[in-house]
Amino acid sequence: MNSVKKYIAEFIGTMVLVVLGCGTAMLVGCDAANGCGYILTALAFGLVIVGMAYCVGNISGCHINPAVSLGVLISGGMSVADFIGYIISQCLGAFAGAGVLAAIFGLGKVEDMTGGFGSNGLAGVGDSAIAGLLVECFLTFVFVLTILGVTSKNAKHGSFGGLVIGLTLTLVHILGIGLTGTSVNPARSFGPALVAMMNGNPAPMGSLWVFIVGPFVGAALAAVVYKVLEIKNAD
Repeated sequence: MNSVKKYIAEFIGTMVLVVLGCGTAMLVGCDAANGCGYILTALAFGLVIVGMAYCVGNISGCHINPAVSLGVLISGGMSVADFIGYIISQCLGAFAGAGVLAAIFGLGKVEDMTGGFGSNGLAGVGDSAIAGLLVECFLTFVFVLTILGVTSKNAKHGSFGGLVIGLTLTLVHILGIGLTGTSVNPARSFGPALVAMMNGNPAPMGSLWVFIVGPFVGAALAAVVYKVLEIKNAD
């Protein structure tokens, strides 16, 4: 029963992340000529993490991101069974969130400034998959490394862990939005890309693999590096 509650919490958290984060991107746009759109979108994603961390963090840990779950798994913080359950819940939550956006923007006839429900793309890196992988790998590495540090038993941050994680997500978005739209989260990329395809825009699906592989590799590297650093510090 506890596992089911965790999965429901991850579903809800990821759905909220997509609705508020990607929804903001859809409204304000993310092009170089509209810098305020960058900041608003970055803040939206970061603030969602802050809110959800204090909302469902005590239930599931508020991963709401398969890459984060992978980092926690490698660090020994969860079982393989829970890892699989988390990923399924997160992907379903992201799909549901994108579905909510499709309903809102469709029924309200609101213009989607991003053209794909806030999905990610490679236009900012010249359509280079290698560059996109590098961006996503590095940004996810920074994000997951921060999470592992903040949630460590040795961390001394009081009750501000959720705020630190949210601000870090905001930070990586500020750089990454103009390059790849910033994923660092395979579920967040999967949901909007799938709903975009279902609504006649298959383009985001073509580069979706970049936003799955890049974050997973970055998260795995972060987990390995943090384990090494933690052992050295303990010595």
